Amino acid sequence: MKYDVVIVGGGAIGCAAAYFLRTHPKACAVCVVERDSSYALASTPRASGGVRRLFTLPENIELSNFGIPFFANFDTVMAVDGNKPDIGFRKGGYLFIVPPEATKTLARNFEQQQRHGVNVIWRDRRNLKDTFPSMIVDDLGAGVHSPDDGWLDPYSVMRGFRKKAQAVGAEFIEDEAAGIEVEGGLARTVILKSGRKLEADAIVNAAGAWAKEICAMVGWKVPIEPLRRFEHYFECAEPIEPLPYVKDLNRLAFRPEGKGYTGGVPTLAEPRGYNFDIDPNYFENVVWPALAERFPQFERTKERNCMAGLYDQNDFDGNPIIGPWTGHLENFHLASGFSGHGLMHAPGCGRALSELILDGGYQTIDLGKFGWSRVAAGEKYPEQGII
Repeated sequence: MKYDVVIVGGGAIGCAAAYFLRTHPKACAVCVVERDSSYALASTPRASGGVRRLFTLPENIELSNFGIPFFANFDTVMAVDGNKPDIGFRKGGYLFIVPPEATKTLARNFEQQQRHGVNVIWRDRRNLKDTFPSMIVDDLGAGVHSPDDGWLDPYSVMRGFRKKAQAVGAEFIEDEAAGIEVEGGLARTVILKSGRKLEADAIVNAAGAWAKEICAMVGWKVPIEPLRRFEHYFECAEPIEPLPYVKDLNRLAFRPEGKGYTGGVPTLAEPRGYNFDIDPNYFENVVWPALAERFPQFERTKERNCMAGLYDQNDFDGNPIIGPWTGHLENFHLASGFSGHGLMHAPGCGRALSELILDGGYQTIDLGKFGWSRVAAGEKYPEQGII
């Protein structure tokens, strides 16, 4: 079979790209290769579901500025035959909190967010206590609160994108990419494990934590590694006032979920690899102390469930690599390395890929600084402050 675009990976990024390619004014035959339609080990369903504008790089802020309103209208935009997907979008807000020595960085980031039209509130120590009376603030300098941000159900987002992409004509194949044929300086064919061959004018690698394996098929070595993280669900015996999604410099990150809370403390010290084992002591040894140190009510909390998932961690600078293998295979596009931000930026990156492939360049948000060239040149482009 011959397609205009073959996408390897049917998670949030791959499905969003398929949707935007198929709804682009230019006709485009799209095929998505996903090896497991149950998504048993996929990263998207194991994500925390947070969506925020609290970034420092203009590209990330603008991706969120597009993506969050998109999610707010997701049920209408992704409706198929009158059936509207419920992604459980909740505008509960985000709160970044920092110690006194980090307040200058937080202030610079706050000003940057304001310049990009983000609704952000500066909260000094007293205001933090007044707004969230249960929070221990003695060690804090300030916080930034974005009340229009929030969270959603990752699996429902992915399924919504997938069903809509299929409804508008994208083909999904349950198979596994086993190789890629290159000819004349272009990636020409995706060879599947079943033996089937898919010819393409352009190939998108949206394989997430497995993206480096797909890149290796064309000889492209990328700094993207699978990084295990835990998502814990826990309940508190004592009441706490309604909280936003709370994050601090020590990587504590949690939000309300049902009768309790979900979150954790990811660590970059985690060995890289495809590991889904649960550490039965991680919550008690790492997460629980961090929670109790910030909110006394969590002295009496119990972990009810834990799920391991994988970040597609870009060990170069923590930001995604989007676009072609510049100087090598101009029609082989990578969309990975999101380092935990893939779900929230799926709409913007899906649209960006459609522009890059069908328009020949970015038309809305310029993501050129997220291209491979920065990695090849050794020029890091990281977020500042809390990531």
